[in-house]
Amino acid sequence: MPVLVYSLLRLALFALATAVLWWAGMQSWLAPLLAAFLAWGLSYVLLAGPRDAAALHLAHRAQERRAGRARGHAADDAAAEDAQVDAVRPDAATDEPPRRDPS
Repeated sequence: MPVLVYSLLRLALFALATAVLWWAGMQSWLAPLLAAFLAWGLSYVLLAGPRDAAALHLAHRAQERRAGRARGHAADDAAAEDAQVDAVRPDAATDEPPRRDPS
C-alpha cells in the first residue's frame, strides 16, 4: 500500500505542476515535459517520508520472498510437478523405461 500512496502523490505533483504551468501561459507540449522535471525534483524534496515507507515495504516483501524460498517452496513445486507427471504417465513414477508390447 505505501508504494501506491507514493505513486499517487508523485502523480498528483505532476498534475499540479502541469496545471500551474498551463495556467501561467505555457500551453504547449513543453508544459508536461517541464512539469515532469519539476515533479521529480519536488517529489525528491517533499516526499521523503512516503518514499522511505515504500522502500521499506518493498524490502520487507523481498525478504519474505527470500525466506519463503529458503523454507523449501522449490521442493514443494517439484513435488507438485512430479505428481502431475505421475497422473498423466503412470510409468514415469519408476525409473524403468515404458514397456512395449512385443506383438
